[in-house]
Amino acid sequence: MEAQHDRLRDAAERLALTLAQGGMQKSTARVLTALLYTEQDTMTSADLREQLQISSGGVSAAVKQLLPIGFIERVPAPGSRRDHYRFRSGAWAGLMSQQNEVLRTMTAAAEEGLAAAPDESATAERLREMQDFYTYMSEQMVPLIERWREQYEARQGSRA
Repeated sequence: MEAQHDRLRDAAERLALTLAQGGMQKSTARVLTALLYTEQDTMTSADLREQLQISSGGVSAAVKQLLPIGFIERVPAPGSRRDHYRFRSGAWAGLMSQQNEVLRTMTAAAEEGLAAAPDESATAERLREMQDFYTYMSEQMVPLIERWREQYEARQGSRA
């Protein structure tokens, strides 16, 4: 049992390192992975502080970053005055859904550039490629996420 716990902890730390290398603050990545890998239903800030050996401020800053992007959620804990957090179900699909705004922004930027660039210029050619790519990604992302959700729900239903 202890060996399994150590393997889970090590896997969580490796994922946190990968996320930090990708640009996420290290303490935020560690809080995220602690909540992803825990066997507890919820964790408090004190639980996270103790497990990760980071400051209250580090936990607080991580929670403030993770709540609005939808990776974690605050949950009621009857009889407790402390905030309880858990990794939110559907977080991965939610994160990818948020990318739709980035795709729209990039498509609009390409369109704006194309309106200003001479039609047959090298700049216009690069911007057309950018516009085509982001338009395609925008068109594909929503149905892709929906197909994943349908398949995931079907798999969950077959396990019940």
